[in-house]
Amino acid sequence: MVLMVCGRWLAGVSVPLEAAALLQGALAAALSHWRGLAPWWLPIQFLFPIASMALLSLDLPPGLFLVVFVLLLGLYWSTFRTQVPFYPSGPAVWEAVAGLLPQHQAIRFVDVGSGVGGLVLDLAGRRPESTFVGIEVAPLPWLASFLRTRSRRSSGRFIRGDYFSLDFARYDVVFAYLSPAAMPALRDKAKAEMRSGTLLLSYEFSIPGMAPDDITWPDPGGPALYSWRM
Repeated sequence: MVLMVCGRWLAGVSVPLEAAALLQGALAAALSHWRGLAPWWLPIQFLFPIASMALLSLDLPPGLFLVVFVLLLGLYWSTFRTQVPFYPSGPAVWEAVAGLLPQHQAIRFVDVGSGVGGLVLDLAGRRPESTFVGIEVAPLPWLASFLRTRSRRSSGRFIRGDYFSLDFARYDVVFAYLSPAAMPALRDKAKAEMRSGTLLLSYEFSIPGMAPDDITWPDPGGPALYSWRM
């Protein structure tokens, strides 16, 4: 719309809506590349104006947009504050984490930013003698994890809230799959609260200023799983 108005105002040229959408997408992708965003953002930025135009042409009922907005709000909730979007892990990561856990003893494990609960549910099924907890601030993923643990009658437990409300000293293993922006704060909290000999794990994102004691790759060629012995 802005490109259409500018074109008419500056050059007296009427810019077709389709051309304006293409130009806006190209400009957004170029700005994303210039600002160093991850490569997968580029096609999203390019296609978003085109997809929006196509969606508007369908003449969908306004209530549908409200439903989608509420669902997205429930999923991403406080991403603007935490800078941690929804990052689900997968079975390969669960297997790798299970292999790093202390064996032959009961442990207390917490997944900070547990999403829909896959890791906690998997580990609770493997290690019934231990305690596995997930904490998630976004309401929709937390609700999904809560319902999943009820349906499976799992011993895993899920808390809705910010992991900064937890005392890491209560846990033998802390697992995080967050974002680069969140790692300095996680580092400071772990150093202040985790007991000597406990284990800190982070999938994909390393912690600045802390050399990991071990690095594994759940998927060949995929992101790394970092571990620190505190």
